[in-house]
Amino acid sequence: QVQLVESGGGLVQAGESLRLSCAASGIIFSANAMNWYRQAPGKQRELVARISRTGSANYADSVKGRFTISRDNDKNTVYLQMNSLKPEDTGVYYCHTVWLHEYWGQGTQVTVSS
Repeated sequence: QVQLVESGGGLVQAGESLRLSCAASGIIFSANAMNWYRQAPGKQRELVARISRTGSANYADSVKGRFTISRDNDKNTVYLQMNSLKPEDTGVYYCHTVWLHEYWGQGTQVTVSS
């Protein structure tokens, strides 16, 4: 049974930082690319960052230079370090991977006040 469990969301002020974590189980974690998506109220879910099996990272233009995705294969965990947060970063953040099927975590709320 594949499980993705996010944590680390919260309420912060603009300019502050948060680090999200996603603990994975039921997959060969080191063999999977891992993704962070977010969904703002009234908007479609969008890809924020992706990290390949080998650690190569890609980012949405809106977060480049502020967010960093990383992974710890020993802990089966992927992280999203979010710095210089803006109100437009507010939303529910989801961990995602594909392992024969698509899997999503339950999401963690990030709220950035101005």
